[in-house]
Amino acid sequence: MKLRLNFLCQTFLLVTLSATVFAQKTESWGGQKDGTFYNPVIPADYSDLDAIRVGDDFYAISSTMQFSPGMVVLHSKDLVNWEIAGHVVADLTRISPNLDWTKMNSYGKGIWAGSIRYYKNKFWVYFGSPDDGFFMSSAKDAKGPWEPLHQVWNVSGWDDCSSFCDDDGQLYFIATNFKLDPKNNKKYNIHLFKMAQDGKSLRMDTDTIIHQSSGSEANKLYKINGLYYHFFSEVKAEGRVMMMERAQKITGPWEIKQINHVNKNIDREPNQGGLMQLKNGQWWFFTHHGSGDWEGRAASLLPVTWVDGWPIIGKVGKDNIGNMVWSGKAPLPLQPAIKIQTDDDFSAAVLRPQWEWNYQPRNDRWSLSARKGFLRLMAFQPIKPEDPNKILLRAGNTITQRSMRTSANEATVKLDISGMADGQFAGLTHFSTTTMSMLGIKQQGEERLMVYHTDGQESPGIKIKENVVWLRSTWDYQGQNRYFYSLDGKNFLPIGNVTQLTWGSYRGDRIGIFNYNKLAEKGFVDIDYFNYKYAK
Repeated sequence: MKLRLNFLCQTFLLVTLSATVFAQKTESWGGQKDGTFYNPVIPADYSDLDAIRVGDDFYAISSTMQFSPGMVVLHSKDLVNWEIAGHVVADLTRISPNLDWTKMNSYGKGIWAGSIRYYKNKFWVYFGSPDDGFFMSSAKDAKGPWEPLHQVWNVSGWDDCSSFCDDDGQLYFIATNFKLDPKNNKKYNIHLFKMAQDGKSLRMDTDTIIHQSSGSEANKLYKINGLYYHFFSEVKAEGRVMMMERAQKITGPWEIKQINHVNKNIDREPNQGGLMQLKNGQWWFFTHHGSGDWEGRAASLLPVTWVDGWPIIGKVGKDNIGNMVWSGKAPLPLQPAIKIQTDDDFSAAVLRPQWEWNYQPRNDRWSLSARKGFLRLMAFQPIKPEDPNKILLRAGNTITQRSMRTSANEATVKLDISGMADGQFAGLTHFSTTTMSMLGIKQQGEERLMVYHTDGQESPGIKIKENVVWLRSTWDYQGQNRYFYSLDGKNFLPIGNVTQLTWGSYRGDRIGIFNYNKLAEKGFVDIDYFNYKYAK
């Protein structure tokens, strides 16, 4: 049922349903025609969020782990409708060679949580990689170009960093050491450093531990009304909750308060995120849900109410601690023309920003210029091709998008397969580290077969004589996926079984286009278009 609640001049519509493992209470999501919104505002894998307001625009970043380009940048005008603006990291090998197509052995690592800030007339992004330390880049425009990635500190066992520029221009850096510290025999120590004025190195002599608790991460620093605020999350009996410290000096002493409650099975632990004040004085928090389902860690928007100088996130309870809010009045007039991009006809000189490769791609084996209006994927051998259950995780040049969790999803790709060679397999896929399915064309000698592959098993295959094929995947709100194929682009026939989309290694399901050859570096496919329609 729906109840109207009024608290501190903000009216929110809460949707109350029985306990569920899903990150949304209904199939509705995002902006509604009546000026309200439903959480999540993005029902897809936008994890480890941070967000800021710059003038009339809002920007957010989301971790991408081993996908390339890395650290996606989002843009909004209303905090509800978002589009993909670009990426910060063009070359993942500047982080580690393990993220290259030659290695592909760091799934779930790579680019973890970070922060986006705007000061000194630039956007600044800092992030951590669990095995490789901290990195940064800056740009005058959030869409890029971003400066080449710079390593701030080569260290392992650290995460969840944020930069901060004080009123006097002094730069600070905060992060968590999640490994056991031999000095105090504790894990999850939160450290504060001063930075050099160019923001590219830490002053190690200023290292100070300002907090330690179970699982204390998700660090952000703010200065609001003359006070310093340190946002973080920690693990309590109820789940991972949001916390806040405040102090008159950045070095402390700090007061501390819990600012939200969670029901882990229902709320899915909103925590990583960014605190923002609008021009009208309202405060909001853009966050991910830390416990993921098949769509990954989705993004929600929560109201912020100031109580006794503390920013309480969500609906304020009798104990002055916030609770999850699943819908409400939109903070600003909605801009529905802004949306997450999906379609591509490959007519541009560069790939559109919705695309991310699985690991750093091999650039000499794909092209947008070899055939105008097509993406050409040239096949080469995957790493460990003998493993049929995991072959796609280590097959180069697999290009992907996030799978959205809506009531109806339909993705269609048109392939010209006339350039295929013996041993080649190319087509459409859904994959995570726990499950993988593929529908595509496999060439054996001179024969081409339409093959459905799942859980390491392949269908017998249907002989294909045509040079052009259409492949389609559909899935619903529950993540039930079904494949189809067509030889004329009009009549689509089902093939294979209904499968359940899954997540793994803190990543949601990906839909992608794959192409590899287990026998040799031979063959190619030309992709005419990729169309992905999702329900609103």
